[in-house]
Amino acid sequence: MQSTRLWTRDFVIVAGVNFFLSLVFYMLIVVIGAYAIREYGASLSLAGLVAGIFVIGTLLGRLVIGQLVDAIGRKKTLIIGMIAFAITTCLYFLSNSIPALIAVRFMHGLALGVASTAVGTAVAHIIPQGRKAEGIGYYSLSTTLASASGPFLGLWMMQHLNFNWVFVACLAVAIVGLLASIRLQMPEDMAAREGGGGFEFTLGNLLEARAIPIAVVTFLCCLCYASVLAFINAYAIELDLVAAASVFFIVYSAAVLCSRPLTGRLLDRKGSKFVVYPCCVILAIGLAMLASARSDAVLLVAGALIGLGYGNLQSAMQAIAIKVVAPNRMGLATSTFYIFLDAGLGFGPYLLGLAISQLGYRNLYWSMAVLAVVCMLAFYLLHGRHVAQLRARAEQGA
Repeated sequence: MQSTRLWTRDFVIVAGVNFFLSLVFYMLIVVIGAYAIREYGASLSLAGLVAGIFVIGTLLGRLVIGQLVDAIGRKKTLIIGMIAFAITTCLYFLSNSIPALIAVRFMHGLALGVASTAVGTAVAHIIPQGRKAEGIGYYSLSTTLASASGPFLGLWMMQHLNFNWVFVACLAVAIVGLLASIRLQMPEDMAAREGGGGFEFTLGNLLEARAIPIAVVTFLCCLCYASVLAFINAYAIELDLVAAASVFFIVYSAAVLCSRPLTGRLLDRKGSKFVVYPCCVILAIGLAMLASARSDAVLLVAGALIGLGYGNLQSAMQAIAIKVVAPNRMGLATSTFYIFLDAGLGFGPYLLGLAISQLGYRNLYWSMAVLAVVCMLAFYLLHGRHVAQLRARAEQGA
């Protein structure tokens, strides 16, 4: 019988590896565009491509590795991904042109897609069955911590040192992550030993069908958050609330850190509807407050509510995605979840940016508040009304 203990040595290691991966991503994302402009005289559009090509590489990495991770073995896939991640981090020192930098960014994203999918699959198997949502909530806090500390460290080094020191720091973090992954001890993880049978690479297996409905809801939620992530600074300048905007994501992160352990336990004990519906409402209220903000206080309260709403929806959706599949399909379910999440956060700013010229920032956020309400309906139609049937199928390993 599997132990119900959550805070095991391996759980701490796998959360740490995820933190290191996310830290490198966030350290680079805030400086790489400026690096391309300063070092190579890149235009703004090229600088955007340098930053954005990483997401395309990540998506491709997830698509390829999603159906392979459980067949190759979770730990073996993780170590391969971490080695590739460290090697591609080294390549930043060798790039000497914009085309070379774009190629490095793409390969780095590809490596991250492999490593992060492997680590997400590993944690899904390490967490006890009855504490999946709680465990995912704690695990995903490692990403939240990285999203708060990574940009700060990257910008600080860019201001006080030089770009090469950013790359040195990223390489050091990647190596520490690799060493930590080697120490990870996983249970037997070959798909054949778990009832998965032989492996066949097929286009139909690029995504896990049972995880797609909740992944679609995740994509819609990510569009809501992408509007904040991409445009909050420009919106704050328009409102003359720049001081509040500078600590917006600190307030957001604090709300996530304080609430995720509680919502994780609630999802495990009561069910997904007790978390998803309230969080959608809170997210909608936060976006509505953002749309109507005229003071620092309102902007920061909106940040806290968006943290409580979206921050908990993200971890809840991931937990649901792995709960509705058999153990030997968790790798593909994790990959499917992250593909839709990356698509929402990666392509959302571009799609929403097209609407800003017509709507303006305030109306954009009002529209996103409506979308947050629509997410409730989408969750019910795509998952909520089928939850009992999905759980029964997963328990049967069908």
